[in-house]
Amino acid sequence: MIRFGIGYDVHKLAQGRKLILGGVEIPHTLGLEAHSDGDVLIHAIMDALLGAATLGDIGQHFPMTAEFKDISSVELLKRVLALIKAKGYSIGNVDSIVVAQKPKLAPHILKIRERLAEVMQIDVDAVSVKAKTEEGLGFTGTEQGIAAYAVASLEK
Repeated sequence: MIRFGIGYDVHKLAQGRKLILGGVEIPHTLGLEAHSDGDVLIHAIMDALLGAATLGDIGQHFPMTAEFKDISSVELLKRVLALIKAKGYSIGNVDSIVVAQKPKLAPHILKIRERLAEVMQIDVDAVSVKAKTEEGLGFTGTEQGIAAYAVASLEK
């Protein structure tokens, strides 16, 4: 059996925060404002995985409590992986898009894919990460925030 899930996340850009995408720190003057480390890419991937396994969403599993304040999204992803494994699923593949006007992400894509593959314990060829701008339109285009979309397949 193969199941699919979709995920989406968005966070505002803010001063005084690190920019973490896919578990990789990206050099930039702004970071993402969030209760956790704000990694929109991992958050979208987690929601896609949880959705495919009919396990709800990240807000249900990781509420805005002291326990999760400033937590690494890599750690949260590991917890999601344990949940889907407990249900008998394994990851087939993940396809994702990060929407950001700046910084340019192309130089970081391979490192992000490798980090995600390492954390999810799957082959790097099963992890796709694409970067898009919105040509100056919308909140991502005006550099107010960054968004991410993800689709994941699970096999049983």
